[in-house]
Amino acid sequence: MLSLYRPGDGRLHRMPAGPKTILVLALVLGVSLLPSSWWGAGVAASLTVVAYALAGLGDGMLGMRELGRQALLLRWVLAITLVSQLVFLGPEPAVANTARVAAAVVLSALLVLTTQVTALLDALERGMRPLERVRLDPQLAALMLTVTLTTIPVLARLARDVRDAQRARGARGSLRAFTVPFIVLASKHAFELGDALTARGVR
Repeated sequence: MLSLYRPGDGRLHRMPAGPKTILVLALVLGVSLLPSSWWGAGVAASLTVVAYALAGLGDGMLGMRELGRQALLLRWVLAITLVSQLVFLGPEPAVANTARVAAAVVLSALLVLTTQVTALLDALERGMRPLERVRLDPQLAALMLTVTLTTIPVLARLARDVRDAQRARGARGSLRAFTVPFIVLASKHAFELGDALTARGVR
C-alpha cells in the first residue's frame, strides 16, 4: 500500500493519530460545505495555506514547498474538473468547486504525510469499534478508509506519469490525449487493488 508518510517532528507529527484524523476530517468537511462562490474559493485556498503553514512539515518554507508539490501532482485532475464544470456551470461555480476539491485533497494529504499507515489503521479501528453493534467490522471499515486515503496519491502519480510519457513522445498536451490513458491506468489500478484485497480475504 502506497504511503506518503514523511518522518518529522512537527506539530502534526507529534499529534496522536486519533485526534489528528478528527481534525483533518473536520477541515475537509468544512471546505466541502463552503458555497460555490468566489469567496468560498478564497476561504478554501486560505485555509489550506494556513493549515500547511501550521503543520510543521519542516520543508524550509513553512509548508509551502510541500503544498506546491501536492498541488502540482493534482494539476491534471484539477484541470479536468475545472474544464468540465466550466462547460456546464460557468466560471464562478467551476472555480469554486475546483478550489474546494483541491483543498480537500491536499488537506487529506496532511494526514498521510504525518501519520504512519499502521498508526492510522489502529486509530480508525478504535474509533469504529462502536459500529460492531450494527454488525459492521471495524477492522474492515478502517482498512477501506485507509485504502481510500492512500489511493489519492496513487492517482496523482498516475497523472504525472501520463504527462511525462506524453512529453517523452513529443505529444501535444491536449486534454483528450491525457484523459484516455489516465482513465485506463486508473481503472487498471482499481482492478489490481481489488484483486489484492480479495487475495487477503477482503470481500
